[in-house]
Amino acid sequence: MLEVNLARRTPALSPAPEAASGPVSITPLPAEGRLSFRAKALEGRGDVAGFPVGGAINTVTATADGRTALRLGPDEWLLRCPEGDCEDHVEAIAAAMGDSPFSLVDVSHRNVAFGLEGADAPAVLNAGCPLDLSDRGFPVGTATRTLLGKAEAVIARTGPANWRVECWRSFGEYVHALLIDAAKDFGPAS
Repeated sequence: MLEVNLARRTPALSPAPEAASGPVSITPLPAEGRLSFRAKALEGRGDVAGFPVGGAINTVTATADGRTALRLGPDEWLLRCPEGDCEDHVEAIAAAMGDSPFSLVDVSHRNVAFGLEGADAPAVLNAGCPLDLSDRGFPVGTATRTLLGKAEAVIARTGPANWRVECWRSFGEYVHALLIDAAKDFGPAS
């Protein structure tokens, strides 16, 4: 019997024909585990099986051991963990939730991610995203689901000049090209 692990398939992104020429670096990020978690009965809980779920909507919370929770809605989280740890986390979350209703789906194979770094990263993202990505409108630790060009994406601000963009694998090349093209407006790196 042939066993296929979709999370370890060949990356959907082909090498970029050119790197971003401006002061914003755009880097495809390595594969990692991702779980789509939905639950309504979490009142008073700060975490579920080690994933921080008590934060406000549209926030990112990370732990020291590589777990990250992006709260995207009142009952929706995108949980990230090191690649290969998803199965253990699925079992731990199911045990922690007990009889409470919840939905948990391993979506590791579905998304690709890009890191953006540089002072002009918000302007590059705004080439395809209508949100206010200023320091005041989108401070460090903020995350949201939005449109980037014509693709649904999750954007997270991970540092003062650091951003993370996740999109469905099938939109990966499109989003990567959109970001590289937008970065060209900022000229050569200093």
